[in-house]
Amino acid sequence: MKKILVIISTLMLCVLLVLAAGCTQPVTTTGSSTPTMAVTTAPPTPPPTSPAVFSTPGPTQTLPSYWDIEVEVESNGYAPDPKIVTTVRGGQGLTYILQIDVKVTRTDGIVENGIIPSPLEIGDSVALNGTDKNHDRAEVWATDPQGTMVKIFDDYVPFRSYN
Repeated sequence: MKKILVIISTLMLCVLLVLAAGCTQPVTTTGSSTPTMAVTTAPPTPPPTSPAVFSTPGPTQTLPSYWDIEVEVESNGYAPDPKIVTTVRGGQGLTYILQIDVKVTRTDGIVENGIIPSPLEIGDSVALNGTDKNHDRAEVWATDPQGTMVKIFDDYVPFRSYN
């Protein structure tokens, strides 16, 4: 009796496996088919974990001394909410520069932009999101009275610096 029960159980398991294997084969259709409307949702794409290409800081330009402006670019060093802060520190061109544009290219490939509009005052700043890595790149442009954008800063901003 046990022998028959084992054989029947084995046969049932084989039939079940054959049916399951047949259900996974691709369906081939011949002839024409009528289109049906199906609602599909694309799976969410995960955020990039590392950029494909690191951008390398390039050369900067110097404003004429009568339009010169000083900016400070640094990380806040706060891991739960890392920011890259660009602050106006002064200069002869404080009243002449039309605006300061800031672009941060984060280590994860995301680019953030910010503007410090005129009239510029010492202490004006813009804070853009950064990462807790040391390869976030900041670029700063000053727009002179003639409307020309001059790159005055382009470098990596370390998350924390230990002096």
